[in-house]
Amino acid sequence: MPKDAAVNTDALDERVPQGPRSRVSEMQAKLHRWAAADPGRRFDDLFNFVYDPATLLVAFDRVAGNTGARSPGVDGLTVVDIEAAIGVPGFLNDLRTQLKEGVFRPLPVRERRIPKPGGSGKVRRLGIPTVADRVVQAALKLVLEPIFEAVFEPVSYGFRPMRRAHDAIAEIQRFGTKGYRWVLDADIEACFDSISHTALMDRVRARVKDKRVLALVKAFLKAGVLTELGYQEDSFAGTPQGGILSPLLANIALSVLDEHVHGPWRPGGIMSTPSRRARRRGKNLPNWRIVRYADDFVVLVHGDRQDVEALREDIVHVLEPLGLRFSEAKTRILHMDEAFDFLGFRIQWKRKRGTDKWYVYTFIADRPIRSLKDKIRALTSRLSQQRPRDVLIRLNQIMRGWAHYFRHAVCQHTLDALENFVWWRVIYWWKKLHRWNWRDVRRRLTGPNGRWRRPAADGIELFNIASVPVTRYRYRGIKIPNPWITPDHA
Repeated sequence: MPKDAAVNTDALDERVPQGPRSRVSEMQAKLHRWAAADPGRRFDDLFNFVYDPATLLVAFDRVAGNTGARSPGVDGLTVVDIEAAIGVPGFLNDLRTQLKEGVFRPLPVRERRIPKPGGSGKVRRLGIPTVADRVVQAALKLVLEPIFEAVFEPVSYGFRPMRRAHDAIAEIQRFGTKGYRWVLDADIEACFDSISHTALMDRVRARVKDKRVLALVKAFLKAGVLTELGYQEDSFAGTPQGGILSPLLANIALSVLDEHVHGPWRPGGIMSTPSRRARRRGKNLPNWRIVRYADDFVVLVHGDRQDVEALREDIVHVLEPLGLRFSEAKTRILHMDEAFDFLGFRIQWKRKRGTDKWYVYTFIADRPIRSLKDKIRALTSRLSQQRPRDVLIRLNQIMRGWAHYFRHAVCQHTLDALENFVWWRVIYWWKKLHRWNWRDVRRRLTGPNGRWRRPAADGIELFNIASVPVTRYRYRGIKIPNPWITPDHA
């Protein structure tokens, strides 16, 4: 689940001088324009853009600005180490020389296992590349993303510029309201670890002709993994989670699914207009719509259960050449009145209280609420000896990000309950920490007028999560802006 509601703007960082930023932005705009104008075009001579000094400078700045900048790869170096010991200009010049002379070779990624959310006991394998590999991957992404964004379908929302999880939820709500209430709630088993390299490279070759770029992408796929136990494993499939380029490569591979399922909606397709869709329903034929966020997707069907089952079998054959398959335990077919979870939200078609009208509602799913409460409990343990100010800062950060993400759901009652929960957690902890009784609490947390004040420590006040305004997120559809289309070329 995404941590906050921020749009992936993919904007160039302001710390990079205007000259390099402008050069990279202009290069991306041209590539996107050419790719959109000719969907069958295969791009050659892209490698010089990858090792262009401006591209590498922008790429390094993006790597340095990521939270993972403090995590070293197999060489043990972090961004801070490079800035202090080598210097950014020298590091980038050396990297550019290696790329230009064709001697650059990516190192294996360092494996790190983290627990999956939900308390299932399962772990997710992350692969941490070296800083040099991250910079080259970021440079490749700057060059490849505008090309492939020109042909990606509008029903994909994960890890794409100017798109967010809320757009996917809004689309589900919109089409559920229009009668698409049978759902294929799909889960691809170990998607990032299982994607076929051959199938993925075939998709990349469909748009990229430059052999040096293709060789570089393949080298990253085949770089291997250094496990936590110190063993090196070869990579025969998959794109390591943790790499900057991996989400784009996964989207390129899964665009096969988007094109297949969404194809009837394209101009001239059997579902391309409202009248054609209405005629199909008049003949008792189904209509469907896929909504995908990275490897999570649902297929909404205006039809019946048998139509969803047929689509499921069809999608199985689409995923098979990619080396992917459904998780039998997590993939299910249901009607929207049963409710299902997607991207942290629980979506359900239900009757509005006190009326005979039915609507598609989005609530906060149970698991994100449990996860938030677990974090609050861990920070406010009665045995904790941390400084109250530091704990309040961390609590406020967590709650603000969480509430900002979920504030578009039907959630005022949930926010009120969470506010009550965190308030009592902090009070009980402080009673233990300061040896207060209830009279001490009232004396310190009520004003002269007898009203309760917010708990505060050293100028930091506990954030009131219930004060976050709950607003409806408006469906943007085809109005989602493109970062590379300027007004002159719109």
